Order: sequence, then C-alpha cells, then structure tokens
Amino acid sequence: MCSHSPNCRVPAPPIFFLYLLLICVLSFTNVNSQVLQACTAATDCGPGLFCGNCPALGLNQPICTRGQPTLPTSLVNGLPFNKYTWIVTHNSFSIVDAPPLPAVQRITFYNQEDSVTNQLMNGVRGLMLDMYDFQNDIWLCHSFRGQCYNFTAFQPAVNTLKEVETFLTQNPTEIVTIIIEDYVHTPKGLTNLFTSAGLDKYWFPVSKMPKKGDDWPTVKDMVQANHRLVVFTSDPSKEAGEGIAYQWKHMVENEPGDPGVQQGLCPHRKESKALNSRSQSLFLMNYFPTYPVEADSCKEHSAPLAEMVNTCYKAAGNLLPNFIAVNFYMRSDGGGVFDIVDKMNGHSLCGCSTVTACQGGGPFGSCKNISVPSTSPVTNTAGSFTGSVQFSKSASSVLQPNCLLLVVFYFLQSLVAAVMTKNL
Repeated sequence: MCSHSPNCRVPAPPIFFLYLLLICVLSFTNVNSQVLQACTAATDCGPGLFCGNCPALGLNQPICTRGQPTLPTSLVNGLPFNKYTWIVTHNSFSIVDAPPLPAVQRITFYNQEDSVTNQLMNGVRGLMLDMYDFQNDIWLCHSFRGQCYNFTAFQPAVNTLKEVETFLTQNPTEIVTIIIEDYVHTPKGLTNLFTSAGLDKYWFPVSKMPKKGDDWPTVKDMVQANHRLVVFTSDPSKEAGEGIAYQWKHMVENEPGDPGVQQGLCPHRKESKALNSRSQSLFLMNYFPTYPVEADSCKEHSAPLAEMVNTCYKAAGNLLPNFIAVNFYMRSDGGGVFDIVDKMNGHSLCGCSTVTACQGGGPFGSCKNISVPSTSPVTNTAGSFTGSVQFSKSASSVLQPNCLLLVVFYFLQSLVAAVMTKNL
C-alpha cells in the first residue's frame, strides 16, 4: 500500500485549492476599494484614489482618499470658461523635497508635495507661481520684499513652464491658468520666458478677455482656437507693455493667508474690487494659512473649507469662485477639495448636487441618481500618509501573479504526488 511507503505523498485535497483561489480573489478585489474604505497601500484603492489618513482629525487608520476631481468639461463643455470652478495650487513650485540645485541652499516654507506635472495630471488647472529676477535669469522663488535669495530659490521658471507645455501638448482639450506674483523687471522678461518654454502658441490674448464682467468664450471655443493658456500678472504695467493680463482687472479675490481662512469672514484683497463687484468675470478664492503645515492640511480641507466656500459665496453676492487656491491639495479626510469642487461645478453647470450627476445635454436641474459613500468609524492606528502620492493603476481582470504562481505550484506538486502514488 502507498500509505506504508515513506516516499509516498498524499495529494492535496480539492478544498485546499479552493481556499487558495479564495485568497487570490479576495486580495484582487481589494484593489477596487472605494472612498473612505480602509486600506494599507495605494494598490488597495481604485483608480484616482490613494491610501491616506488625517491624524489632525483623529483619523489614524488609513482610508482610500480622493486624489482627483471629476473634470467638469468631460460632462459639460459648452459653457463659458467663467462658469466653471478649478483647483489652483498655491506656490505650485514650492515642493517638499524638491532637489537642490548648485549655489542654492534652500531654507523656506513649502506648500505642495508633488511635481507640477503630477499636479496637472491630478486635475489641478491653476498654478500660482512667484517669479523673480535671479542669477541673470527668471526664477521661481518663495521669498519676500521682492528679492530672491539663494535660500528662497527653487529653480529657473522655464523648467516648470516646460512641464506645462508638455501637459498642454499631450492633453489637447485642457486649459491651464497661471497666476504670477510678478517681481520680474527685465524688459520683455516674461514674454521671452513663455516663448522659450514654447507656450506662446497656447496664449489666450488679453485683447479677447471680456470686459465689464461679460462672459468668457466657451471652453469648447477656447480649445478649438488653441487658446488654452490663460496668464495673469500682479504687475499692472505688463498688460500694456507685454500683453499679459493684469490680474485684478479681470478677477476679484479674497485675502490670502490667515485672513482668508478665518471662519465666517471673506474679506476682499486690497488690490481687488469687492467680491460682489460684477465688473470682473472671474473670482479667485484663496484658502491657505500664512504658514503652511502639512499635517494640518487634511483638517483644513474638510468641513472648514466647505464652510468657507459658503461664506465667500454669500460675500460675492451668491457667486461661486472660479478658482480655489490651496496648499497640499492632496490631503483631506476622504473627499477634500476634490469633492467640494465637484459639488460647486454641479451647482453651477447643471443645478445638481455634484457634477457627476450632470446629464450631458439635459435641461438645467435634470440630475442622475448618484450614491454618496457613507463614513464609517475609524478606530485603529495603523499607517500614515506622508510625502508624495502615487496612484495605483486601473484594476485589471487578471489575478495577481504571485497568487497564481502559488496555486500553480501546489497544483503541480499535487499532480506529481498523484502520479507517484499511482506508480507505486
């Protein structure tokens, strides 16, 4: 009998293979976890999500967190540019762990966590860039008193603008807005800079910008004309001198820094007209503290941001902002600035609770039924979110390779044992 042979191997029972397959299937389906569901790594979450947490709100267990908005033009693309709301990154270039450059010993505050390219790929459509004359060039600096120093300098501005050019070239239906805090005094410095970066071909002409608060062209018309880069400067002389729009001639804006995050108040910036003025077509809402703190951003981007949107909406005479400028835009308690912008676009574009409820071509107020994820108690303290964010790829219908190899290994082992048993 085989049972008396020391070399005999008993075949693994079929139930064991079922058990292994169940483990594989469960580990595979975990890739599709949705917003607010528990996770241990980015690969646990679905497309457009990452695994993060928010200790500042007492949420220490990682959950799948939104990292991208719904692009409103993918659902409603026939409206004027000034009817949409876009995410803007404050000091987009001031990136944690930005690589050092020769002769630069950076000691300054940081406002973002990933590259400008990643910001654009993640749905950011507005960049705030501080530009200075520095080292016989134009640099991006996070500085003060209109002077760039080697400890506040990040990199030549052309590098970042080339990232924008690449994005616009690769995404021919997207529109990007750049808002420059302008300390460049070199004659035609900005004109030459944007030309060197290859962005002049996308320039929206200042002569075509609406006056007296009129509507902008539709996003569809802007794309067809290839006027997909909208640029504003804080220097009033540049509009006549270089054809670069003076920011506060075309938009209203609330106070940046701490005054802009004080709950219940939304004062206008001193350079800007009152928020309820209708002589400008665009409205920029700043929402970031004077001194950025990474760990607190997830808390700032939860209920306080939604409340501030409502406050600024009322201060502007029931007008929603076109741009929301934030620090560390990825951080939230689950939905963050992405959820809020989706809701704002839904309200403005189709009269729905969120833009994903908009029915393309349907009448205003005609909305699809959209389920909203419910929150669940978060209790344990495993993991944390720090540093740059990387998304998992879209879920595949193929089982994980390591799991398949394990099943195949045990199947072959069982098959060999069965053959040996028969021979014996």
